[in-house]
Amino acid sequence: MNWKQEGKILGIIGAIFLAFFYLPVGTPRFDNAIFEALYLAKWYAQEHVIFCLIPAFFIAGAIGVFISQQSVMKYLGAKANRFVAYGVASVSGSILAVCSCTVLPLFSGIYRMGAGLGPATAFLYSGPAINVMAIVLTANVIGVELGIARAIGAVVFSIIIGLIMAFIFRKEELEKVNAMAELPEPEVKRKLWMNIIYFGLMVFILIIANWGQAEQTSGFWYFVYANKWILTSILGIIFSIILIIWFEVNWKKLILISIPVIALSIIFSNVPMIAFAAAMIGLGYLIATDNEEMQDWFSTTWDFTKQIMPLLLWGVLIAGFALGRPGNEGIIPSAWINSLVGGNSLFSNFFASFMGAFMYFATLTEIPIVQGLIGSGMGKGPALALLLAGPALSLPSMLVIRSVMGTKKTVVFVLLVIIMATISGWIFGFFYS
Repeated sequence: MNWKQEGKILGIIGAIFLAFFYLPVGTPRFDNAIFEALYLAKWYAQEHVIFCLIPAFFIAGAIGVFISQQSVMKYLGAKANRFVAYGVASVSGSILAVCSCTVLPLFSGIYRMGAGLGPATAFLYSGPAINVMAIVLTANVIGVELGIARAIGAVVFSIIIGLIMAFIFRKEELEKVNAMAELPEPEVKRKLWMNIIYFGLMVFILIIANWGQAEQTSGFWYFVYANKWILTSILGIIFSIILIIWFEVNWKKLILISIPVIALSIIFSNVPMIAFAAAMIGLGYLIATDNEEMQDWFSTTWDFTKQIMPLLLWGVLIAGFALGRPGNEGIIPSAWINSLVGGNSLFSNFFASFMGAFMYFATLTEIPIVQGLIGSGMGKGPALALLLAGPALSLPSMLVIRSVMGTKKTVVFVLLVIIMATISGWIFGFFYS
């Protein structure tokens, strides 16, 4: 008998037994934290999985199948022109109004296809952080100075973090470049402009379907919100035509799949999620049973889903248990947090960055949270630190990032975000105390 191995097993069993033996079930705070974890998971499933994550998985799968590694290496690779690589990564992030979890399938897709670590992590940070709507709303709700500081900080952060990551892991990146250089030139089936339109349509469907309500009742932002499902339907029709013409999808099957989607959109016109979910299911069935290229797309999409969804679920549950939903408490009292982020000390900025990095913020939800914390005594410096670290990271996203690029790179990335957010908040606090 291997006593060392059996001893480990016994220790694990004993730890589990003691955890359940002393489980504080029945105490109000513990019971509330359990409910908060479940409430947050339910809220996340209702608000983000169908409209955000599933389209993102399809886009990530398409990246893995329809974009060649050589193309990714050319624009985002370790040896690509830095101005081009980091410019593309930052601009891509500003266009995608997504949260820290929705950007993960897209990051995973471009990283596995050969993107350099620097541009890939710049994209990973910029996706949720450089959100034009969030920055504008920050200026309107919390203050112009915080809005401007957040915009500048987010852009600079994405580039600096990417450059530092590329420098620290430059040896591994060089090995990756050399391995990619040996790959044969891929066969090009479609022209570049066709792929741009194809991916652009999917990205715009993702953006429009998640378009938030504007404060104004007129103007462009309100027009898009008021007509977002009409616009989404139009984009979906164009996308279907492209699948038939450019990707040679069976048009009869596509029309048959479209009929129940149209019917559900009419019957449940007040619940667009039902028709949208049916469209996603229909697309999945279509590409899983059509030509070989479409089946590859489905297979890659499914691989991303299997890898990322379980980690996100556990991450959301843990975050909900510890910190609760926005506006609610988990096992950690919010009064403790409020008392630790007042003033402008290095510790208060660090604590705001640290807690922001582990909390889960859906797109735009960080703004009312920070507004409430400022009302409870939070300093302007820690407020900026939280705005720079919070939307870009979360405990669920950390678990997924680790599965994509490893523990060491994940730890360095998280530390860079926390440290830079801390320093930026501390400096900002001197000018706007």
